[in-house]
This record gives sequence, structure tokens and C-alpha cells, in this order.
Amino acid sequence: MDTDGLADLLERFGLSEKEIDTYLAILDHGASKASTIADAADVSKRYVYSISEELESRGFVEVDDHAVPTVIRPVDPETVVDRLTRSVEDIEPELRERYTATERTGEQFEVIKSRQTVVKRLEELLASADTEVTLSIPVGILPQIRSTLEETVDRGVLVLLLLGATGGDEQDIASLAGAASTVRTWDALVPTMLTVDRQHGLLAPSQLLTSSTSDTRAISLSQEQLAPVLAGSFLANYWPTAEERYVTTPRALPETYDGFRNAVFQIALHRATDTALEATVEGTPVGDGDVETSPVTLTGRVVDVRQSLVRPETSSVPIENSFTIEVADERDGATERYTIGGTGAFLEDFEAESVTLRELNGE
Repeated sequence: MDTDGLADLLERFGLSEKEIDTYLAILDHGASKASTIADAADVSKRYVYSISEELESRGFVEVDDHAVPTVIRPVDPETVVDRLTRSVEDIEPELRERYTATERTGEQFEVIKSRQTVVKRLEELLASADTEVTLSIPVGILPQIRSTLEETVDRGVLVLLLLGATGGDEQDIASLAGAASTVRTWDALVPTMLTVDRQHGLLAPSQLLTSSTSDTRAISLSQEQLAPVLAGSFLANYWPTAEERYVTTPRALPETYDGFRNAVFQIALHRATDTALEATVEGTPVGDGDVETSPVTLTGRVVDVRQSLVRPETSSVPIENSFTIEVADERDGATERYTIGGTGAFLEDFEAESVTLRELNGE
């Protein structure tokens, strides 16, 4: 690095041009009198005395004013760098707190260069999840984010976890319990992909998390049009071919789900145990997009589910998630069946905003 490059870096730590020239002169001459430094830096002797006190307060130099004349000596560069590093690390939590305290609006994209930052973003996004998470990672990353995953599951969030690069080793089911709602594994490397609540996403090449020398980059995004695309790719291209290794037990009912896939997942689990369910759906009829429809509430017995989140799959395509309820007419007892889909539903009869599930005892 040349002198100009070093000066540019020092300027980032708040040193002025004259301060930089003086400090570099001190570094070049070692322990020296003020007059020697003044000549080398082309500044006045009085200025050297003044700026040396400032540089001393910042930890760059030491001023021995007991000597006659006063001697100014540079602090060992390793000590200077260590102090600067600690200072930067000390302000990071406060910067992070203030940064995240303001709600992010609009489209957000971030290019990430380091493995450590990718793992940190994974944990931050997982901690923010309210309804659902899809995640594929190399199996070696699991221990680093295990506790955050468990906390996410404990909040009732649907977590679909795919572990890649298992090397053919059969995963211990007991060791996977609690890390996700359901876990699948794949022998090959898979891209690191994360989506949270149809709002946030992260995509990274597998090498970024598995190689210390990778020069690849990751992208983190907050964009409601793109995050579902990532989730669709995960569910259509990777999830179906992986081996199911762990599935959680059904959650206690009644419970209300704002995340539609979470509701479908729970329906599939309960039906696998032959539990009869009733669903109350709040949503809107699916029809002509040019006609505004009013929200409605439907309550009926769940008679079918179409999904590929958990085996056995019952959907015709991997991204299909829906269920059917049978609603009785209070006037004559006649029943009619309605298919329920999630956000963006167009093949089903209704687009659900929330789903409340209850057990039908004795049926």
C-alpha cells in the first residue's frame, strides 16, 4: 500500500490531512523531538505539540514531556490496530440497534461477501419470522443456528428445513427433533436458500458456507414479489427429491393460523392420526378479478387436503396447497363443499386470510 492509500484509510478514522502527515512523520522517524517532526511534516513546531496531544488521546502516540526537549514516540502499530478494532466492535451493537429500530420500507437488497455475515443474517431473519420459513443449508451450518431455529419453531412458525451435503450419513432422527417442523436431507450440496413470511429472502451459493476461500456472494432481499418465487423454487425443485427424516407432532387445537401453509401442514398431520377437524376460514371468494368481493367466514368439516409439505403427498404439483371443507346449510341441512387456497389462490373457491382449526370430538 502506498502513502496515499494509507492516508485514505487513516482519514476514515477521523484524522485530518495535517494530522495524517504528522502521524506518518512520527512513524517514519520513531521517537523524535517536535522540531524534527515539524520539519518532516512541513508544519509548525507549535502545531506538532498541539496535535501530538490529540494523537496521544486517541492512542496513536506517546508524549514524554518529562524529557527535555519533549520526545514524541509512535505506539506499536499492533496496539493501535487492536484499539481501533475494539472501538469499531464496541459501536456495532449500538449501530445495529438503531438500524433495526427503524422499520424497513420498500424494496431492500444487500450483497453479502462473508460467511459470518450470511450466518448472522440467517439468524436475524429467523428471529423475525411470524408464520413460515423455508430453509436449505449445508448440514455443517445447523449447529451454528440450531438454537435460533428451535426458538422459531417454539413460536409456532412453520419451519421446513432441508439439510444438504450429508455425505450419505444417515441423520439421527433424535438429533433433528425440535430443529424444524419437518426436516429433509440430501446427499448433494444445495444452495443456501431462506424465505420468511413471503416477505424476506436470502440466496447464497453452497461454496460460500462450505469453503473458507470462496469469493462468491450472497444476496439478502426484502421484496414481497421475489420472496415467494424463492419459496416456490425451494418447494418445487429441492423439497420433493429430498428424504424426509423428521416430522413434528401435531399441535394442540384449537389454533388460528395466519400463515396458510402452516394451516395446511397441521391439517395433514392431524388427518394422518385420523383426527376429524373443523375449520373456520376468513377470506374472500375467488372470482372475476375486476369485481370487488367482500370478506366472508365459512365453517365446515375438513374433508380433503392437497399438499406436498409432508409425506404422503396428496397434491398434483409440489407447490399446491389447499384443503376442502364441507359446509352445512343451517336452513335445510344440505351440505356444499368449498376448496380453500392461500394468498393468490385462483383455482380454489376461496382465498383464506386466516384459518382456525378445531377437533371434532367423537367423529
